[in-house]
Amino acid sequence: MTYAVKEMFLTLQGEGLQAGRRAVFLRFAGCNLWSGREADRAGAICRFCDTDFVGTDGENGGKFATPEALAAAAGLLWGEEPGDRFLVVTGGEPMLQLDPPLVEALHKVGFEIAVESNGTLPATPGIDWLCISPKAGSEVVQRSGDELKLVWPQQGIDPEALFDWDFRAYLVQPMDRGSEAANRATHEAAIALVMSDCRWRLSLQTHKLLGLK
Repeated sequence: MTYAVKEMFLTLQGEGLQAGRRAVFLRFAGCNLWSGREADRAGAICRFCDTDFVGTDGENGGKFATPEALAAAAGLLWGEEPGDRFLVVTGGEPMLQLDPPLVEALHKVGFEIAVESNGTLPATPGIDWLCISPKAGSEVVQRSGDELKLVWPQQGIDPEALFDWDFRAYLVQPMDRGSEAANRATHEAAIALVMSDCRWRLSLQTHKLLGLK
């Protein structure tokens, strides 16, 4: 298959239990919960996405004809620096494109593969670290993994019910609503959830605080 990549870049992982790790981000184009067009946002299942995943015109984006070509491009971004290679596959929704041949190709060039998904599609076999972020109104079929990241607050999701799923860690992340006043309210809501149930752990988007992508 041809892989449509919005962008690829070297940065630090900003969220979750892997926060602070040097990482290559591979952002696939396309999502099954929103077209990415502002005109469609009001009718989308996921209405709060803060990411541009439309097209292949981002940094190091493009269409890759083979898994080997895409893996090689990711490897060049990492460079020759020592240490474990770490790659975060995201989107959009990465499970629309991430397939076993690409997982194999990325492993062959030395990457540990982390994936951030909405959970509406089964996880591709061979992933090393799986983060699922459920969206209200969607049917989550992937109910196990390494970490569950609940963007909060979301009407239509019962946080307590998520503990019936099988994850090593449960994280709550304040929704980014674009303004300092609105974000203060979401931070307070997320903190309140953690304080009411210690099974939750607070996750912040530290890359935004640091001015990173």
